Amino acid sequence: MTSPSTTLSLVDTDPAELAVDAIVIGVHVTTGEQDATSGLAGTLLLASGAESIAAAFDGKLTETLALLGATGGPGEVIKLATLGTVTAPVIAAVGLGPEPSGAAPAPEALRRAAGAAVRALAGAPRVAVALPLPDDADANAALRAVAEGALLGGYRFAGYKTRPQPTRREPVAEVLVAVPDAADAAAQAEVVRAATVAAAVRRTRDWVNIAPNEQRPPAFADAVAEAGRGAGLEVEVLDEVALREGGYGGIIAVGQGSEAPPRLVKLTYTPDGGGTGKRVALVGKGITFDTGGVSIKPAQGMWEMKSDMAGAAAVAATMLAVAELKPPVAVTAYVPIAENMPSGTSYRPGDVITMFNGKKVEVLNTDAEGRMILGDAMARACADGCDYLLETSTLTGGQVVSLGKRISGVMGTTELCERVRTAGDAVGEPAWPMPLPDDVRKGMDSDVADISQVNAGMDRAGHMLQGGVFLREFVTDDVSWAHLDIAGPSYHPGEATGYWTKGGTGVPVRTLLHLIDDVAANG
Repeated sequence: MTSPSTTLSLVDTDPAELAVDAIVIGVHVTTGEQDATSGLAGTLLLASGAESIAAAFDGKLTETLALLGATGGPGEVIKLATLGTVTAPVIAAVGLGPEPSGAAPAPEALRRAAGAAVRALAGAPRVAVALPLPDDADANAALRAVAEGALLGGYRFAGYKTRPQPTRREPVAEVLVAVPDAADAAAQAEVVRAATVAAAVRRTRDWVNIAPNEQRPPAFADAVAEAGRGAGLEVEVLDEVALREGGYGGIIAVGQGSEAPPRLVKLTYTPDGGGTGKRVALVGKGITFDTGGVSIKPAQGMWEMKSDMAGAAAVAATMLAVAELKPPVAVTAYVPIAENMPSGTSYRPGDVITMFNGKKVEVLNTDAEGRMILGDAMARACADGCDYLLETSTLTGGQVVSLGKRISGVMGTTELCERVRTAGDAVGEPAWPMPLPDDVRKGMDSDVADISQVNAGMDRAGHMLQGGVFLREFVTDDVSWAHLDIAGPSYHPGEATGYWTKGGTGVPVRTLLHLIDDVAANG
């Protein structure tokens, strides 16, 4: 099941003359005292890119928008019928917030604005976007942000409704981004990349949003494998027999409670000529549904546990983009997939599990299942050989408590964690480095095994950190690694905002792709 797609291209025609169904412009608000007439704290100011449209309105466009309630607030969209003043029948003015001093809006502000505007214009088949783009070294980053936002903001999951929805308008099918020179090679390259990246994010969202009864472990593994082969990747799938014979105790333990057996999918991209020689491993948690197992979760909100495979979806979709972008660095993904269900064959608190790397783990809480399947996959990645290991998972509720719904937690090798933070800031997927304290590890000592799966006293203090400390046990000393806990940012249960829509968000696909580029360029 795939969502409707949107195409994107560049145009350098005067925006006022574009034959489109709607045109998007940006609006700032200047800081100042509240105006007695308009009630605004400051006055509206058109962003660059809308000069010809403002001229067509004889300089009265901002006044008209203010009368319609525009404030210039970030993400606000006000639509205005043009009545023939310009070629497009509708103008959508999207708020960009306060006017930046001496600079264009930040890329993330542009990304969110483009997403909000394109989504608000559902029903308009062809839309032009004329948001401000700098003419300096930041031009490519700004263009990439606008393109990504436009492609992601209009995303809509195909869904399962059987009756026509008269009030539900179709997403924008075609987006034209206004630029100074549509033939510029660098600008064209940004559009191509943005389309590839956005397709990977949309694929991630689709996988996360699919109903869990339609995406149990064998079905999800088949979907990932089929997509990987279609992209030209080398694909290996281990079924439950191969997993048991291979010593993947963690994956088998978690998956044995379900009648749908577990899988491990390996996707490999090898650059032409061997590339730089650096090897990146990606690992993503693929729990297709998480009841908590014997340590069962509360019923309230359990339906969102269909998203507990968001890390696996992101890693698999990232590999599809890697196959298309062809970076000069080897990338291999390990996608462990299982369903955590209670039954007579489920693993239990008190069980001792032998992991892929031979370590013995005492199970105290079957709802800490993600780290069990990830430990095996990470150990396999290290055994195969890699220089960098990037793992992502909806691992702990502690991430949400500590950092909220937009900021991922990142733990691991200090230098790589900082690179993750920098990459996240660059693409609008913020991550914050967290420590792995010795006292947290001490609290996970087991009387009978090498380590307990969680704190031996079931103490939730440092809950997110416990996950990182556990995963560290399965990374060899020669590998630089980072664990991204995306429990909050991977799934958005609320109303659409910016380029996020309700459901799966696609975090951290763009961060992973940025990091792969960083490794390719800088080692």
